[in-house]
Amino acid sequence: MYQDELLNAYKKAQNYVQDKQIAHDLNVQPSRISEMRSNKRYISDNEAVFLAQGAGIDPEVALLACHADRNDNPSVKAMWENIAKKYNGLGLSAISMGCGALAVVFSSHTESLTNYALCILC
Repeated sequence: MYQDELLNAYKKAQNYVQDKQIAHDLNVQPSRISEMRSNKRYISDNEAVFLAQGAGIDPEVALLACHADRNDNPSVKAMWENIAKKYNGLGLSAISMGCGALAVVFSSHTESLTNYALCILC
């Protein structure tokens, strides 16, 4: 379940040792964190955004994943997870791949232009 991963990411980012420290930050009883970890209670949208921001995770991705966790219908749950994967895939990886492709294209053209110029001069 994603909410357990989100709690762990927040705990690690804050250098916390115990879940009760997370509970204090969320202003809930420590038993609520235990219920979240055992999937008896789900993280609210506000809690998901707070934890994601504290862990350095995109809050929108965290919300999508938490909504996938909340759904009991396997087909709807799969749709939420698919949306989260697509959304996450549209992030910086696509931009960095595009920049890398442009760099390769420009570097290959620069080399061929240099060779062309040298051939004309010789």
